[in-house]
Amino acid sequence: MLAAALLVSASASFAASDQYLVLDHSSEALIDNAGAMAIWQAQANDNQRERLQKLYPVSKWGFVSQVVGGFTAEKACVVTARALMVPRLVGSRLLFKPRKTATAFATQAGATNEQCRELAAAKLKEAIVAVRSSLIVP
Repeated sequence: MLAAALLVSASASFAASDQYLVLDHSSEALIDNAGAMAIWQAQANDNQRERLQKLYPVSKWGFVSQVVGGFTAEKACVVTARALMVPRLVGSRLLFKPRKTATAFATQAGATNEQCRELAAAKLKEAIVAVRSSLIVP
């Protein structure tokens, strides 16, 4: 019984380690780290994730995202979201030498703070989808 419990916990540990290292350097005013990570997690189903990991091993690649922007003097929300695939060094270090990059831009006149945050999340999702779709050909 103990051996079975150890086997299950060991396989759970290996499954958990098959995650890409993802770093987010976004403006907190537009999107928080937890929100960015949730968008990353939601953008690939298990089949896509498996295909991506076969082509680009978790041990060798990671991802970076950044959402920046704010309001202009005319009260327009301006957002730039970027997603990058970069080489992974030993441990939790990434090398800023992008293999794939996607950037999404948007502006919305007269937006509230909440509408600007929603626009930022939508643009980050768009950039992530663009990077992943360039890596996995259907």
